[in-house]
Amino acid sequence: MAMVKSSGDGQAKKSRWSAGVSPYAEMGYYNADYKPKDTDILAAFRLVPQPGMDPVEAAAAVAGESSTATWTVVWTDRLTAYEHYQGKCYRVDQVPGSDQYIAYIAYDLDLFEEGSIANMSSSIIGNVFGFKALKSVRLEDLRIPPHYTKTFQGPPHGIMMEREYLNKYGRPLLGATVKPKLGLSARNYGRVVYEALRGGLDFTKDDENINSQPFMRWRDRWLFAMEAVNRAQADTGEVKGHYLNVTAATMEEMYERADFAKELGSVIVMVDLTAGFTAIQSMSKWCRRNGLLLHLHRAGHSTYTRQKTHGVNFRVISKWMRLAGVDHIHAGTVVGKLEGDVHSVQGYYRTLRCNRTDADPSLGLYFEQDWASMAAVMPVASGGIHAGQMHLLLHYLGEDCILQFGGGTIGHPDGIAAGATANRVALEAMIQARNEGRDYLREGPEILEKAARHSPSLKKALEIWKDVSFEFESTDVPDAVATPELV
Repeated sequence: MAMVKSSGDGQAKKSRWSAGVSPYAEMGYYNADYKPKDTDILAAFRLVPQPGMDPVEAAAAVAGESSTATWTVVWTDRLTAYEHYQGKCYRVDQVPGSDQYIAYIAYDLDLFEEGSIANMSSSIIGNVFGFKALKSVRLEDLRIPPHYTKTFQGPPHGIMMEREYLNKYGRPLLGATVKPKLGLSARNYGRVVYEALRGGLDFTKDDENINSQPFMRWRDRWLFAMEAVNRAQADTGEVKGHYLNVTAATMEEMYERADFAKELGSVIVMVDLTAGFTAIQSMSKWCRRNGLLLHLHRAGHSTYTRQKTHGVNFRVISKWMRLAGVDHIHAGTVVGKLEGDVHSVQGYYRTLRCNRTDADPSLGLYFEQDWASMAAVMPVASGGIHAGQMHLLLHYLGEDCILQFGGGTIGHPDGIAAGATANRVALEAMIQARNEGRDYLREGPEILEKAARHSPSLKKALEIWKDVSFEFESTDVPDAVATPELV
């Protein structure tokens, strides 16, 4: 990308303290010579300025309006060390072949309250997205320094402790969303949970929009769901779980539901992204204190993460949720029915699982990120996946994830338990092939067909879903082209 300079460079500038309206760049919100400090929070914004708007001035405006500026000179700046508190745009690159620009902005650590995603997000995205001088703006990435990371507790448990709690190692975990997610009675809901878990899954889950509707109040659902979990554990000798969705209208109700989940012996509760950052952080602290895993459904995220030029990229949500403290988060499948370019999704998974990531434009990672040993988040792959894709899922997503088959479990012609068994057999066969050193990606279909000879459940799953795929061009891909070895 080419570095862009201000069209006003070299022109006479009036004093910062002259009354009236001054360009943001002239007020100090653009400084190409600024060297970001190790303690600065760095942001990359994708900007599309209005016609005739200088991109550097537009970037400076974003830096200003997300920190200390307003539209005119204010004398109260003299009451502060204003240069310390100013957001500073230090680089603007044009995206080749487009009217888009990437603006890099540094924020001093003192601008943010410790341990608060609500404050951080209000500061960085709170006002600038309605700025008239911009056709659109998107927050692409953040560099969050360890100095700020250490003010958050992070996930209550993390991947390693979750595996130790569950006594499950060396493979992805398997889950399923109860279908239909709306309309079942509490008893029938429990039947689905039991059949799926006894068939071989590790988890079942409430979905994002099942809370406490008239046809099935939350307490009734949970009683039958936990009876199913306990029966399945007794039948299989494995630890099982059902994500009990505690999302509610108020925090008081959420705590009431979480306390009841604990009383029933659940290993996990769930919260929706739509509950808000403060509610998520509060539930994280509750889970840490009470020893339950916290599953986050990213409900509503695509309303502002999907479009290329406006909103907030999901990699930012991934970073915020790791700080906020969730043990699981839905993060894309690559091969399923939901939006997700392969390179972008791999970038999300690295953000959630790695202790340190380097900047990698091919994966959409604009900055290096050091998590300072914060526990990792288990990514969840869900949405239109099935047993016939097991080799692809393992290849693209690795073993530290949860593969969640809803329709790909409950839609099996021989019933829910058979659907769960098909998924478990497919996974075990693929893990065995990988451990034997086979090229399981290339040989995947053959490995599945061989396993199906001894598993009628898998055989029927492959017959029904083998050729099902969702091939659409992704709406959001990294600007850089990935090299083959990164795929």
